[in-house]
Amino acid sequence: MTTGVVVMAYGTPSDPDDVERFYLDVRRGRPPSPEQLADLKRRYDAIGGTSPLNARTAAQVAALQRALEVLEPGGYLVAYGAKHSAPKIEAAVTELAGRGVREVVGVVLAPHYSRLSVGEYLERAGERCAELGLTCGFVRHWHDEEALIAALAGRVREAAAALAPARGEIEYCFTAHSLPERILAEGDPYPDELAETARLVAARLRLPHYRIGWQSAGRTPEPWIGPDILVMLRELAAQGVGGVVVCSAGFTADHLEVLYDLDIEAAQLAAALGLAFSRTASLNDDPAVFAGLAKRVAAARPASAR
Repeated sequence: MTTGVVVMAYGTPSDPDDVERFYLDVRRGRPPSPEQLADLKRRYDAIGGTSPLNARTAAQVAALQRALEVLEPGGYLVAYGAKHSAPKIEAAVTELAGRGVREVVGVVLAPHYSRLSVGEYLERAGERCAELGLTCGFVRHWHDEEALIAALAGRVREAAAALAPARGEIEYCFTAHSLPERILAEGDPYPDELAETARLVAARLRLPHYRIGWQSAGRTPEPWIGPDILVMLRELAAQGVGGVVVCSAGFTADHLEVLYDLDIEAAQLAAALGLAFSRTASLNDDPAVFAGLAKRVAAARPASAR
């Protein structure tokens, strides 16, 4: 029996003219202020006008399809659905149903589970599967996937080797997208999963010390999880640290939060503080990572599809 696979990701504007539509979707229909919209457009302009995320995600989807084909030739049909861009998650499930699939596995291109992030993707996919009478299973967590840990460790090693000569100690920081602090009181596993990824990578590299940081917090009145990477850089400089390697462990592809928030904003601050700065290369469509993720997809198939 062929299993459908819905690969889900955040999405991105298709071009500069699509930024406002995208931002409105992210804000659940609440119009941004002119200043908020101008700031987002400025950030996209700084990385060339558009994010490469659409192309990067398409390559990741293709990489997963290839890896699944190796596991079971002809056993899987893959469709892509985004949270905030076309095609949407629901459209991807509908596409698979139209192709005759009766059982679906959903997987999000983000390793760390939170009810507010990955949980929302899976809920939307599950609701559409129920509407169409499809059986579904999900990859809920892959923060400890061996292939992911190996890939991140290799990238940390490369980033450290590329670090400009630093006067003083080197610190390693593992980051992910911040979320509202209220998830901490709810027992959400997101911070613990990032901490476990960092621990596994650090153990593999035998790092003497490292830190957990957060980045790209939303512009809302409520508090978000910290410390923010920019705050952390200032703290490191004040402590006399000579350089920092940032492992953006929560992001699997090049996009605004990597290319602007780290490569421009964080890098510029580090330079102003006299810190040598290097960040890990993104996973993008790394074949080994997607071979590991394909095994997780296979393990998450509904029982009737195994």
